[in-house]
Amino acid sequence: MKYKLEYIWLDGKQPIPGLRGKTTIKEFDTPPTLADMPLWGFDGSSTLQAEGKSSDCILKPVALYPDASRKNAYIVMSEVMHPDGTPHSTNARATIADDADFWVGFEQEYFLFKDGRPLGFPKDGHPSVPQFPYYCGVGYKYMGGIARQIVEEHLELCLAAGINHEGINAEVAKGQWEFQIFAKGSKKAADDTWTARYLMLRLCEKYEIDVEFHCKPIRGDWNGSGMHTNFSTKYLREVGGKEYFEALMKEFEKNVAAHIAVYGPDNHLRLTGHHETQAIDKFSYGLSDRGASIRMPVNFIKNGYKGYLEDRRPNSEADPYQIVSQILKTISAVPTP
Repeated sequence: MKYKLEYIWLDGKQPIPGLRGKTTIKEFDTPPTLADMPLWGFDGSSTLQAEGKSSDCILKPVALYPDASRKNAYIVMSEVMHPDGTPHSTNARATIADDADFWVGFEQEYFLFKDGRPLGFPKDGHPSVPQFPYYCGVGYKYMGGIARQIVEEHLELCLAAGINHEGINAEVAKGQWEFQIFAKGSKKAADDTWTARYLMLRLCEKYEIDVEFHCKPIRGDWNGSGMHTNFSTKYLREVGGKEYFEALMKEFEKNVAAHIAVYGPDNHLRLTGHHETQAIDKFSYGLSDRGASIRMPVNFIKNGYKGYLEDRRPNSEADPYQIVSQILKTISAVPTP
């Protein structure tokens, strides 16, 4: 049987890479696995990843997803490599330390746009009803028309792909939505999130809708878009303790600049100290505090400073690979007793 294999990868656009994809047709006697996926190549001079005089880059398959939007099809998440097999400089996935016990969840917020404005916004100005009824809202008056249909279709595509999708909800601003991805292992959640982004972008093509991942596409008294990152290590889940937690927070505070550098562009527009954020030039942590840089869940202290933590600073456009890589680097600098 012939199968459609859509290889997707991240290009060399800065500061945040863009998604690229192309299809090859391969024949297999049985449904293929990741091990059956061959290396493939592409023109790096057209993706800001090579010069024309030496343009070949290699796609190395790293994850395989059934593609329910096409018959007999898969999405092949790939890393970009040099022809000699070494990771390309734009390959942030290759910088992530392998850690099967690192758990991470991403809360991906985004806007759906039509004709240069969020769905439900009037042609001129802002909706007459300010942000309040839209969060987890229901009804045409608040939620608009096609948005929920897109969100539901995207959810089904993600589940069919085997992505560990954990839920959806309308967000605080009109036209703003969120989906959540969780996985065990240091790379899978980032793989799944990039693939989920790809599925959303491709789905919206047929509706002539744009997906806006920028963290503050609407100025004024409207929430920006984040990608709150929930994380835990085996030690934090099983041992924890106040002493270790405070040492961890000191290390995070010491590395604020390194984190902000990979937490998405234009984050100063979102991290203002308002709209459920801490200011970009400050660091804080707090129990159940959505205005802190790091939020402790409500039972974290009660459970002996054990569990997971939420870094609320990454924004919606940030690269999940770079986020995971930096969080792991910061954690690794704190010795466990």
